[in-house]
Amino acid sequence: MELREKIVLNFKLVKEQSPLIHHITNYVTVNDCANIVLAIGGSPVMADDQEEVAEMVSFASALVLNIGTLNSRTINSMLVAGLRAKELGVPVILDPVGVGATTLRTNTAEKLIKTLKPEVIRGNMSEIKVLAGQNVAIKGVDSIADEQGSSVIAKNFAAELGCVIAITGKTDVVSDGRKVCMLDNGHRILADVTGTGCMTTSLVGTFCGVTKDYYSATVAGIITMGLAGEIAHASLHPGEGIGTFRNRLMDCIYNLTPEILATKGKISYE
Repeated sequence: MELREKIVLNFKLVKEQSPLIHHITNYVTVNDCANIVLAIGGSPVMADDQEEVAEMVSFASALVLNIGTLNSRTINSMLVAGLRAKELGVPVILDPVGVGATTLRTNTAEKLIKTLKPEVIRGNMSEIKVLAGQNVAIKGVDSIADEQGSSVIAKNFAAELGCVIAITGKTDVVSDGRKVCMLDNGHRILADVTGTGCMTTSLVGTFCGVTKDYYSATVAGIITMGLAGEIAHASLHPGEGIGTFRNRLMDCIYNLTPEILATKGKISYE
């Protein structure tokens, strides 16, 4: 089955199955992540207490871990939930927000990767470069690394870890260590709204909840956000800005169709 066909199939399966996506995520974007999962057709749960995460993940179709606002309590919860997910075959999707900015973030991300062996890691160029052991400057949680060589980095790092690596930016790159594709949907205004990266990871997690083909699921999640960003921006009128855009983004995810995914996704290959 061709990649575009897989993306459309995954989209339809999300609508049919409404997979439960367990998040242990950051408090800045938790509401948006929950709503974006609902908008695409999934069912979010945001439980993060250590006393219930192992039980909660046993009901889930995917586990999304996001280190955006770390604390010792949620780090432990991520490890507990992640280990239970691995026992059950529930895919783990890691968003290493701001890794490299502090020692805590870097050590935590490295521990999660070593211990849990996530099925998917989605980050910006700076984050993936840090995890891959390359020197890169960090500014808070934002990427300031250029995207040169992103396909090589994604493919090599994916092969090293045995997982899917997604680098999101102006051109998104996804690799499973063998295949590589570049995605060119989206609009720069997405970077002006807090949480669009976190929401993209939640979309990836939702698609991972309906298939074992985590490569096509990751592509589906990223293309979904990119297309919604394009459509939402095109709908803006003079005088409307990021507040209106944020709301329209949710609407566009909610109203996305298989036909739009099949015909408007900009995918290229190396």
